[in-house]
Amino acid sequence: MADEGFDLVVVGTGPAGLTCAIRAARGGARVLLVEKDRRIGGTLHLSGGHLSAGGTSLQRERGIDDDPERHLADIQRISHGTGRRDLMSLVTTHAPEVVEWLVERGMPFDPETPRLVYGHEPYEVPRTVYGVEGGLSILQVLAAELDEVRAAHDLLLWTDAPVTGLTTDADGRVTGVEVYRGGAELEVEAQAVVLATGGYGADAELFAERHGIALVTVASRTSTGDGIHLGRSVGAGLQGEGTYLPTFGGMPDPQAPHRANWAERVLLTTERAPREIYVDRAGRRWIAEDEPSIDLKERALTGLPDQVFWTVFDDDAVARAGGDQPPIVLGWAPDDLRRHANVRPGVYAADTLEELAGLAGIDPTGLVASVAAYNRAVAEGHDPEFGRTHLPAPIAAPPFYALLNQGIAVVTFDGLDIDDSFAVRDEAGAPIPGLFAIGEVIGAGATCGNSFCSGMLLTPALVFGRLLGERCGSLRRPTTPA
Repeated sequence: MADEGFDLVVVGTGPAGLTCAIRAARGGARVLLVEKDRRIGGTLHLSGGHLSAGGTSLQRERGIDDDPERHLADIQRISHGTGRRDLMSLVTTHAPEVVEWLVERGMPFDPETPRLVYGHEPYEVPRTVYGVEGGLSILQVLAAELDEVRAAHDLLLWTDAPVTGLTTDADGRVTGVEVYRGGAELEVEAQAVVLATGGYGADAELFAERHGIALVTVASRTSTGDGIHLGRSVGAGLQGEGTYLPTFGGMPDPQAPHRANWAERVLLTTERAPREIYVDRAGRRWIAEDEPSIDLKERALTGLPDQVFWTVFDDDAVARAGGDQPPIVLGWAPDDLRRHANVRPGVYAADTLEELAGLAGIDPTGLVASVAAYNRAVAEGHDPEFGRTHLPAPIAAPPFYALLNQGIAVVTFDGLDIDDSFAVRDEAGAPIPGLFAIGEVIGAGATCGNSFCSGMLLTPALVFGRLLGERCGSLRRPTTPA
């Protein structure tokens, strides 16, 4: 295989890698697409499939006036100008083309879209769209196109084949990859290599190195930072330092406490009026629990030690969370919550606040003081510390409960540094010849900044995949005269 070689090797079959390989092969390049998993799709198997674009036919059908310039301005507002404006501008300029391509390919969009998404700071106009099956709707389109291209063009797909290294020449140019496939180490030559390997949300060691806290994640188990490790091996620099933002408060999974359990989570205050307080390890409250902005809560959460807090309430709150009232934990009736207490990891109950604090790992003096202060605020109808306005009842009916919550890694925000041609740059800022990167391996912070901005991870993956693939379609390996 090393003797035969390819024009392009694309590492990773998530949305960025698939789109890039397909476009490059359509353009005439000889492409090898390599995936360490046994299936293609990457995070599309988990993703909600949110895309955002300004000025699409889907918006016009709903009478929504929008354009790429307003989309970019909205991203700048939400991210507080912390992302890469050059890359964000590329995305917003070309995002409508991605949506129209999916429309042309017959992807069934959810009829409730375009819409505003309130899980994080919303856009000013409805521009988020997604398929009826979330990320799988996009994967179905890409898989069908991949089959078409493999049948008609020079595109080879290897699955269950991790890339273990990059090869370089004496001048530092990346000349190919080392792949472990079928029990053997293979060296594959190429004119260029594209790293589209996703983030590192399942690499606890790299996460701790980058952020100094323990990893609790819902990221794909294949998101182990492969592309970052490969890039670093040839001197690549990183971008996005300081842009990490956790997703607000998930509970530990009972089988794998380093992973969050999204199926059983404490409902957000936008979904349920809170009867609880949030406390840190010292037992102190740290925000108004009825604050509707998840963005503000996530930013406050980054200031807590290890991004850990507890939701504290009493049995009166448990009793009321059922029937026509939303549950405290998604899918749990009152008796479920009582039954899981002191059995499930992170779920605690006790007859006194002091005993509860001891079980949960909270400072007892701080917890008792915080509950007393909150109860006074309820009695007086005013929260002088944080300005909470929803003060329905004191926390006074034992047993008392505490649910462990932690900031959750959904995506990773820093990654390989690239220029606006997607070339990977070294630590001095110079392009590394022959090496490119797209998708989450460049970090969500590049296109979201220090924020969760709707559609601004999947949309860039598809936009950058299309643009880079079209450029790489003209790659040709030099031929040797007969």
